[in-house]
Amino acid sequence: MRALIALGGNAMTGPDGSATVEAQRAAIDVAADRIAELVATGTDVVVTHGNGPQVGNLLVKNELTAHVVPMVPLDWCGAQTQGTLGYTLTSSLDAALTRRGIDRRAAGLVTRTVVDAADPDFLAPSKPVGRFLPEEEAQRFVAEGQLWQDRGEKGWRRVVPSPQPREIVDAPAVVTLVEAGYVVVAAGGGGIPVLRAADGSLSGVEAVIDKDLGAALLGAVVHADVLVIATDVDNAIIGYGTPQARPLGRVTASEMREIAAAGHFAAGSMGPKVEAALRFAESGGTSVITSLDRIRDAVTAVGAGSQDALVGTVVVPDPVPHPASDPPAHAVA
Repeated sequence: MRALIALGGNAMTGPDGSATVEAQRAAIDVAADRIAELVATGTDVVVTHGNGPQVGNLLVKNELTAHVVPMVPLDWCGAQTQGTLGYTLTSSLDAALTRRGIDRRAAGLVTRTVVDAADPDFLAPSKPVGRFLPEEEAQRFVAEGQLWQDRGEKGWRRVVPSPQPREIVDAPAVVTLVEAGYVVVAAGGGGIPVLRAADGSLSGVEAVIDKDLGAALLGAVVHADVLVIATDVDNAIIGYGTPQARPLGRVTASEMREIAAAGHFAAGSMGPKVEAALRFAESGGTSVITSLDRIRDAVTAVGAGSQDALVGTVVVPDPVPHPASDPPAHAVA
């Protein structure tokens, strides 16, 4: 089995959302321990992760020091957080593997993701990033060419493009490392967004990529059997916040498309996770949305092929229709 584990923001910060160094290290140690449990079963593992709080911190530093040093563009922020979180995750993973006597090591890879310059989100940016500021402070950065929007009582907030991921540039390197026995950390934050020019050269762009959609693409190109989107709940919920709320178990991709179209999953929380699970299932793999503590059981259940023991919300490919049998001879004109 080869599994791609997509860690949500809750796995990278403290229980209260704190992004202090101490809180991040403690949270990452917990995540690494859960991943090591899965590696101990003999599963090949690739790990990807969010970086929202960490990029947010860098943007605050940008704003506070803009009068002293040049501001760092968003693609650089993505690269820096990939490096920091990759270093921290691989160190924690190495320690967790060593404690279990597992002779495997982790490797982190700064990863680029190609986006399309014609993506509609570049014309109408949709992703809010960073902190809220009073209008007079926000206007300083508007004058620098940034887009800020009035968000009511909380103040103004920067909005940036969030284009669709099209290609994981460094996927071949990820595959090589996995096949050499490494637990690989890659494509953090969906990958560093880059544009490909007509001559094949790459250049960074001011944008962010949805980490879950990046995970779905990465999982497909590294030939993962299962994508586990680790979050803070055991299952996706139908009818969330209503008396009819219930956990969702095993569904086919087409069934999940219908449920999502009915508006059961909020765009700012479960929606992207469901869309990522769908894309991976539609590419032929099995997706699971569940809590961090259950990732080993989730992958083990998928590998065993037991529907009764499945863990979390499991999205499977639609069954392949059987070709119609030849019509009886008497029906042929």
